[in-house]
Amino acid sequence: METLLNSRQIQLWRVAIYFIFALTGFAFASWVSRTPAIRDALGSTTAEMGVIIFGLSVGSIIGLISASILIAQKGGRFVMVFGLLVVSIGLLIVGISGSWLTNSLIVFIGLVVFGFGQGICDVAMNVEGTAVEKAAQKSLLTGFHAAFSLGTLLGALFGSTMTKSGISVPIHLSLTALVIVLTVLYLYRFIPADTGREAASDSFKVNRTKEYMAVWKEPRTIMIGIIVLGMAFVEGSANDWLPLIMVDGYNVSPAMGSVAYGIFVGSMTIGRAIGDKILDRFGRVIVLRASALLAFVGLIIVILSHSFVVATIGIVFWGLGAAFGFPVGLSAAGDDPHRVAARVSAVSTAGYLAFLVGPPFLGIIGEQVGLLRALIFVLIAVTISGLLSKAAKPIGKQNDLEMDSKVSNSLKL
Repeated sequence: METLLNSRQIQLWRVAIYFIFALTGFAFASWVSRTPAIRDALGSTTAEMGVIIFGLSVGSIIGLISASILIAQKGGRFVMVFGLLVVSIGLLIVGISGSWLTNSLIVFIGLVVFGFGQGICDVAMNVEGTAVEKAAQKSLLTGFHAAFSLGTLLGALFGSTMTKSGISVPIHLSLTALVIVLTVLYLYRFIPADTGREAASDSFKVNRTKEYMAVWKEPRTIMIGIIVLGMAFVEGSANDWLPLIMVDGYNVSPAMGSVAYGIFVGSMTIGRAIGDKILDRFGRVIVLRASALLAFVGLIIVILSHSFVVATIGIVFWGLGAAFGFPVGLSAAGDDPHRVAARVSAVSTAGYLAFLVGPPFLGIIGEQVGLLRALIFVLIAVTISGLLSKAAKPIGKQNDLEMDSKVSNSLKL
């Protein structure tokens, strides 16, 4: 960032990014809240709906891969604004085609558009978040991800209200799109225009695809990617399977399964809300090790316990442990301003790969040995992430290394 910003400008920039994170969560939850209505309108089976929803995954992956090129050429602000506008268009397509036109193919296309917008915005807002961290000289990315969780909660509540009020899907998703567009058009002025942008000589002479692949030759980036892959698997396994794990493994009602999931989400949100202060106090490495340990202990309790009440204690640990891996990994990927967009994009792709592939893999294993036993694979993933956590040590800083030394010396004593 060539332009020096004063404290008020940094504060406004920071607030704007909080809202950007919240808007992406709000948009995603708004779509999810109307999936039953869209499925019924289309008359789709569960399998057919699964194929339709796959459009979201296709668009997201394309967006994640494309984001570094767009950011390098246009800057993070442009990509975030463009991404959220594309998200709004995707919501309109899905709402109209899913309820009024009842055309499955157009819904699929709408979800590809929606996923692409989410994908490029996801990378851009994380690149922007790492830049705000550097300008403010404090850890902020975990708090930004807490804003995403809060936006998801608000989107779910808004969707529930629209559904109970009998508001049609197109009207609901159109209102959601309107909120997103008006908010982002107001906020963009507070965001610097050149975050992540590279000079024209670099931007056009270098093959961006090769540059994207080149970052995966860096040992530190590979290890950070593995950390995020494992921790995203920890988070994604709960998001997709926790209610069913409780229902099948503990013989509780679906309502209680939903309560268990609510406990997980609440714990993870609380962890992210207070995470920035913890990170500033103890450093990334210690926090990642502690979060991996918390998730490990929580999973052990859930796997071995025979009591639902005791299992909920494990779920709290699980949620707290899952809170840090993804945002801390992305923050670490953004340490070096050179190729920052490529690194954040690559690490984000690793995380989303875990979100997309991990839960189905868990379901296949769970079909053979039961979902509770299948969680052993999640234990393995979180253990590997914990063991590699030192890779997230800030470049050019000794905070985490000094903290490691203090901890090691105390253990020797």
